[in-house]
Amino acid sequence: MPLTPPDLSHMHPTMTAQHERRLLLTLAGIQFSHILDFMIMMPLGPMLISAFGISTHEFGLLVASYSFSAALSGLLAATFVDRFERKRLLLTMFVLFGLASLACGLAPSYVTLMVARALAGAFGGVMGAMVQTIIGDVIPFERRAGASGIVMSAFSLSTIAGVPISLWLANWLNWRAPFVLVAVLTALFFFVGKQVLPQLRQHISAQRPQGSSPQNIGANAPYSYVKSRHPFGPMFEVLRDPNHLHALTFSALIIFSGFTVIPYITLYAVHNIGITQHEIPFIYLAGGAATFFSARFIGRRADQHGKTRVYRLVALIASVPLVLVTHITAAPLWLWLIYTTFFFVLVSGRMIPAMAIITSAAQPQLRGTFMSLNATVQSLAMALASTLAGFIITQDEAMHIVHYDRVGLVALFANALAIWFVARIVMHDQRVVVPDVALK
Repeated sequence: MPLTPPDLSHMHPTMTAQHERRLLLTLAGIQFSHILDFMIMMPLGPMLISAFGISTHEFGLLVASYSFSAALSGLLAATFVDRFERKRLLLTMFVLFGLASLACGLAPSYVTLMVARALAGAFGGVMGAMVQTIIGDVIPFERRAGASGIVMSAFSLSTIAGVPISLWLANWLNWRAPFVLVAVLTALFFFVGKQVLPQLRQHISAQRPQGSSPQNIGANAPYSYVKSRHPFGPMFEVLRDPNHLHALTFSALIIFSGFTVIPYITLYAVHNIGITQHEIPFIYLAGGAATFFSARFIGRRADQHGKTRVYRLVALIASVPLVLVTHITAAPLWLWLIYTTFFFVLVSGRMIPAMAIITSAAQPQLRGTFMSLNATVQSLAMALASTLAGFIITQDEAMHIVHYDRVGLVALFANALAIWFVARIVMHDQRVVVPDVALK
């Protein structure tokens, strides 16, 4: 006989609008540090290749070590993440991530830098999952997309401010400076997080029958508490739920559709469109500035008009820049900036309602485990997408990128599948009624 999950509507702690905003800005700061550490690697490529005397293939392995390590750490974290209080676990991972970033800046050789990048990916992967988990635990369903929009604005800030400042430091000092900057930011946001983040342990008590202890819980414990005591119990609980599997599949489709195209935009712009290397920063500056404003707008619309409805609308419109960016063969800079800006706004904008849907699909007491598995799935989808696109794309004798249009069609197909598949996901928190606290 199936067991009924307990009522977990109490898992959303009551807080004022001001405290909620401070919480979201703190989480955005933590995400900013994480995203900047990830994004800065690509523009530092020429410096690292020169400093260590490595090939482009070896540099590719250096970048891939981060994603594969993040995927593995997410899988391992799924065995323990819901056993710990959220704030302490997030801040612990954040400190370890900062130390790993510092180790990147101090690395004396290619091998030690790869090890440090793998450690940064391991801690960063768990940290990113914990940020989304806390949003799901703290922010009620009816405001969750707007909250995700605020936190995901960290991507825009890292694009329009973090990367240029880091490159300026690298040019002024050396390639090590950006990683030291990330370590400094980590220390700053750690102390802010200690003051702002609330204690979150409701998910632990929700797994245990009231008035019970591990010693006196018997075979009839509700909601699979006995199974959750096994190291892999929470993971098995997540994977046994068809709704969780639907959400993980949906998440993989979204990431796959974006990362077949994104890693090769710069190469295509230089070799096919005719954009110079010095003009490349304008692409990220324009795209980042636009997404800074569009992220919150999309999040508010998703909360007002329905997360699934807004996701489908944004994803459908995103099909247009997916086709344009991968099929156009020549364009002046101003036209290319229009195409790529709409690409960043819409392709990344899909993730705002999508992450609210995915987070809400999890059983609340298993949300940490679920989001860790989701981080693993996203990292693997990212690696698979870029690898598949690398097999499809070739270069001719004139160094032009060939078959990028085919990559665009693959991305378009995955995007269409995600639009269709989202209807299969049940959002549990949609039925939870909580007091309204407006985000201003």
